[in-house]
Amino acid sequence: MDRSNPSKQSETIRQRLAADVTAGGDAISVIVPVLNESTHIQRTIESLLAQDAAPLRLELLFVDGGSRDGTREIIGRYARQHPTVKLLENPRRTTPVALNIGLRAAQGKYVAILGAHAGYPPDYIKTCWEELETHRAAGCSGCLHTLAANQNLGAHLAAWCIGHRFASSGKSVRTHREGYADTIPFPVFCKQALIDAGGYDEILSRNQDNEMNERLRAQGHRLYLTARTQAAYYARPGLRSLLAHAYNTGKWNGRTARRGGGLSLYHFAPLALFVTILIALALVPIARQSGYFALLLLWLPIAAHLCMGTVAGIDTAIRQRSAAALLLPPVILAFHLAYGFGTAVGLLGRLPLVAHRQPREVFAKSWSVEAKPKP
Repeated sequence: MDRSNPSKQSETIRQRLAADVTAGGDAISVIVPVLNESTHIQRTIESLLAQDAAPLRLELLFVDGGSRDGTREIIGRYARQHPTVKLLENPRRTTPVALNIGLRAAQGKYVAILGAHAGYPPDYIKTCWEELETHRAAGCSGCLHTLAANQNLGAHLAAWCIGHRFASSGKSVRTHREGYADTIPFPVFCKQALIDAGGYDEILSRNQDNEMNERLRAQGHRLYLTARTQAAYYARPGLRSLLAHAYNTGKWNGRTARRGGGLSLYHFAPLALFVTILIALALVPIARQSGYFALLLLWLPIAAHLCMGTVAGIDTAIRQRSAAALLLPPVILAFHLAYGFGTAVGLLGRLPLVAHRQPREVFAKSWSVEAKPKP
């Protein structure tokens, strides 16, 4: 391959990718990356087996990154009972690699990129496909309904936090309303659109969906979010895991931003809050010398955030009919600070800064990894 000519290189890789991926018939290939998902995987598989996708056929591709908690055994049992269920190996363990392995193995004209932490009503895939065709979009998903992973207070607070517009923003996949969108959760895609885009960016361990959606839109494709169906997403099981999730998501947002794409300004609001509070803390010694009024001004951002968090808590308490939601103000503040700190780390950390054609090259290099079903 001529690496001195990026345009020729990208076209060559696209042609090889198109040749490597099965052309696909009237079917939808469901691709689900999994890694240690024994808590949720059976519920997810059952909801997918219950899908009514007629007149299209379904195949279920579970791409495992080396699970050690019984996930593989659960999927294996279903694979022996249902020919449409297949278990694929992901030796590199990350989500974008799993998605590319599934994309190469997919037999359908369409692919559904779904998660193992979610449940899907019987009409989910068919409705997304119908809406995709109706709105002439490259991808379509249902709305996202966030649920608690268990009955513990921490699990409910985690679900209420990320499910509220103040914590996740009105443009988040968890709160966005019906219509054309920048990014969509758990979508059905035209497979050819993903092939033409060169597959998922394997440099990114996270945010591969945002980055892919941005590339699709840059190529003139549209993405649609329908209110006709919704997926049930199970949030983190407690506050500690919620904050760890916020930090890691923020970190990969920072890394994605350094590579030049896939994010909007609202992704950086937690970073602005984090930096503002750092500056306020740094100015405390000076403010003390200027009087208490100046000191109070420095704490204004935290006070304002807690006030808005209180409004979010009251709103959630009314909707959920639970007084426990009134504990949300400090939870949302901690969530945003963890997210902002992670974004700062991601922006300042090390990550190869590569052009958008790089995912195609990475995808081509991974062809040596065969996407064969595992017994």
